[in-house]
Amino acid sequence: MLTLIEGGRVYDPDPRGVQSVLLADGHVGKVGDINRKALESLGAEYQIIDASGCIVVPGLIDPHIHLLGGSGETGFSTQTPEFFISEIVRFGITTVVGTLGVDTTMKTMPGLLAKVKALKEHGLNAFCWSGGYDVPPESILGTVREDIMFIDEVIGAGEVAISDERALEPDTRDLARTATHAHIGGMLARKAGLMHVHVGESKRRLEPLRKVFDEHDVAPCWVYATHIERTEALMDEAIELARRGMPCDIDVVERDLHRWLRHWRKNGGPTDLLTVSSDASMTSPAGVWMQLRDCVLNHGFTLEQVLPLATRNTARILKLREKGELRKGCAGDILLLQKDTLEIVHVFSHGKVVVQDGEVVETEAWLEDSDRHIHLMGTKDEE
Repeated sequence: MLTLIEGGRVYDPDPRGVQSVLLADGHVGKVGDINRKALESLGAEYQIIDASGCIVVPGLIDPHIHLLGGSGETGFSTQTPEFFISEIVRFGITTVVGTLGVDTTMKTMPGLLAKVKALKEHGLNAFCWSGGYDVPPESILGTVREDIMFIDEVIGAGEVAISDERALEPDTRDLARTATHAHIGGMLARKAGLMHVHVGESKRRLEPLRKVFDEHDVAPCWVYATHIERTEALMDEAIELARRGMPCDIDVVERDLHRWLRHWRKNGGPTDLLTVSSDASMTSPAGVWMQLRDCVLNHGFTLEQVLPLATRNTARILKLREKGELRKGCAGDILLLQKDTLEIVHVFSHGKVVVQDGEVVETEAWLEDSDRHIHLMGTKDEE
């Protein structure tokens, strides 16, 4: 079925004014003036979505989410459950990149890959990083290079940990070797091939990465560092390396994106090399949409300033070639947002409606044969 979205104000993620969007075969067929009579003359079945009073934007990309949940660090009872499709798409996320973390014992690469494949069966765009905090990273086929080359869903290595008491204190040679394996795998498979790096709270901050770049033949653009918002000193170091070409990511767990985005921009951080992620395990995937929305509604940022952080920037850095933009040929991953409140109205993934009028319509397949009733509500405030 063709879908014609009419009357909405389009951001691709740059503002393009009121335009129509035609979805065909799971992709964007056209953006601009669309003659409905010409569409009818094709004789094909189509539906019309009235987007008047709405903003039409690309679906959000979350590059760092613990899809299997977290293992907790204060006992087995603090483990958190895996994330379900309804919990992800409800908040406008149409592409996820799953990651393991400190625990690669109970949370495994085969388990993560299986979860990613399950989400793909539901129509979500889903990928994963190969490994965890350990160096060399845990892999499925033997090395991260092989995982990247021969497993479609694997786009890079990580999250490798540095400057953290839970890290294995990898030396620069081991980090350089991991980054090189990932880069070569990505080069051969036409993927991002990045080494995704968790930066902890140690005073060493980004010193291990500076040594890798200065002492080995590793380019900064081969590394993608996250959690760079822990302190201003850490972010200043990240800005320095970003100027050398290293993409960086801010997680939104602490709900203060506006502060760090302002610091990044004020101190000359390259705006095209910055992304945001949910780092969801204990917290909800809602964080990405909520924090972008908060920046616009409460802190003076424009939509075109914040949208690329979870759309175009992320897609380009991760080499997700049909994602992150709203133009002909891109995947039909689209959000309709209320113009004044930025509340989510509809979500399309691969041209299929997964959220309609704010309600999730795509649910887990296993529920059809299940009598389970699951309702868990965290006690931490959403705002």
